[in-house]
Amino acid sequence: MKDWIYEHRIYVIITVIIAFGAIFYISEESKSSVGDVGNIVPEEIKEEQVPSPPQSQIEEPEVIMVDVKGQVVMPGVYSTREGERVIDVIHRAGGLTENADESQVNFAEHVQDAMVIYIPAKGQEGITVPAGSPVNASTSGSASGNSGKINLNKADETQLQNLPGIGPQKAAAIIEYRETSGSFKNVEDLKNISGIGDKTFEKLKDLVTVQ
Repeated sequence: MKDWIYEHRIYVIITVIIAFGAIFYISEESKSSVGDVGNIVPEEIKEEQVPSPPQSQIEEPEVIMVDVKGQVVMPGVYSTREGERVIDVIHRAGGLTENADESQVNFAEHVQDAMVIYIPAKGQEGITVPAGSPVNASTSGSASGNSGKINLNKADETQLQNLPGIGPQKAAAIIEYRETSGSFKNVEDLKNISGIGDKTFEKLKDLVTVQ
């Protein structure tokens, strides 16, 4: 055996070298495979690990109340939201009547809480609304004086209903008081009308006159 190995020593050495090379190659491949497996992460886990970008908070617009009067199909108080315009609320009130004077109303104006949107009739003249009063538009006709206010001693029921807080019943009560007790001597006489308290009077005192 020794003689055979000695005679074939060159082949034996080559075989040993090839064997060690094969063992080394297999060992390196095994390490590489283990490393690759360690780096594989399921897609679901990757998605969970990636922080999602913060979502901006979306706030709902505040609900506000608007009083629509005058030449609209369905006058009344309507709920709306900040950012909406006068034209949006008018559509909600059924639109304009055939007698409405569109030229005196700013339909593009943004609505405000407690705002009074009054649509005048054709032929009615606009009146000046005191600063700070939440009125979009108003009219006077023959019931207004030089001050541009509603004259309690001349206004009819329709004109009186253009005032904030005055509906058909209160308008009729004002005219009845005028007919039974005589002309209004001063604006404070409005407090004698049933249903008109201090709060309502505060809204009306700068919009009316007795001249």
